Amino acid sequence: MEFYVTEFLLFLLVGGLAQLVDGALGMAYGVVSSTVLISFGVAPATASASVHTAELFTTAASGTAHALNRNIDWKLFWRLVPFGVLGGVVGTYVLTSFSGSVAKPYVATYLAIIGVYLVVRSFRKIPSKPVPGRVVPPLALTGGFLDSVGGGGWGPVVATGLLGAGGAPRYVIGTVNTAEFVVTLAVSLSFLFALLTGHWEEAGDLASHGLAILGLIVGGIIAAPFAGFVVRRLAERILLRLVGGLITILGVIQAVQLLG
Repeated sequence: MEFYVTEFLLFLLVGGLAQLVDGALGMAYGVVSSTVLISFGVAPATASASVHTAELFTTAASGTAHALNRNIDWKLFWRLVPFGVLGGVVGTYVLTSFSGSVAKPYVATYLAIIGVYLVVRSFRKIPSKPVPGRVVPPLALTGGFLDSVGGGGWGPVVATGLLGAGGAPRYVIGTVNTAEFVVTLAVSLSFLFALLTGHWEEAGDLASHGLAILGLIVGGIIAAPFAGFVVRRLAERILLRLVGGLITILGVIQAVQLLG
């Protein structure tokens, strides 16, 4: 009993901290949560399905908070969603087509690379100018695919890409967070379809991580309303470096262990 309580509280803390950063910067919840799950020995497809199940709740809470604060560019939202959904569905099919032991080293390496990217990104000044329309489809398609495959990638790819292209931080973060709910819903339904059709052979492992998923959900929902407070109090570059450093260290350790 004590073990289960500890597991729940651990993932509640992980989900809460990850959501604080995600709501403030438009990234980190999926990457941090999936990295921690994989470091506990969870298969990549199971980790991704677990994180996306939790994100159905956390992205709804975060998106609602951004909508109430008028942080959403709805024109950009509707340009992101179709390509993000397509990338997420394709990524789910690819991830559930391979054994977890085959995919895990590559997913761990990808997460480590994302961690390094976040740290590097923290040293760049973010300009504010209109985002060119041509950059949105490939960013959303890539972000949706990597989000499904790695359990987190929508924010790091799409938010940083739009910010790098000159998008205003307030509207980029609010729009990306809100669009993530639709992408997450599509990915979750894709995992469910793979489960019901027998395409996903390792799906039975999902039920054994119910407490971890619940912890991620509760922690994320509790933390979502406080993201605005965090972004006002703590500099963006500090948050990016902390999250990027953590993800890089965990990803490198996993990759070395698995490849070794």
